[in-house]
Amino acid sequence: MTAARVDDVQRQLDHGLARIDPHHRLLGRPVSYRIVDGRTLEITFRDVAGIADAEVLGVKKILGKDCYFTVSPQTAESVTVRFVVPLE
Repeated sequence: MTAARVDDVQRQLDHGLARIDPHHRLLGRPVSYRIVDGRTLEITFRDVAGIADAEVLGVKKILGKDCYFTVSPQTAESVTVRFVVPLE
């Protein structure tokens, strides 16, 4: 079930980011997926120049309202954006 849910989340992001990210702040950035404790999925976007509330809300709409996000500095010019999604 977990692998199928992860595939579903990846597919939703692949299709949804093009619609909600017109400035390509997340689209095309390095992204990694990591399962935490078998119950949550952490999605990490690196080398993001900046992120607006509209993009965050768009991703939350794609992933579900139960997901959480954090933004942390990576370099002086970029941030790392993480979304945590429950798999159950």
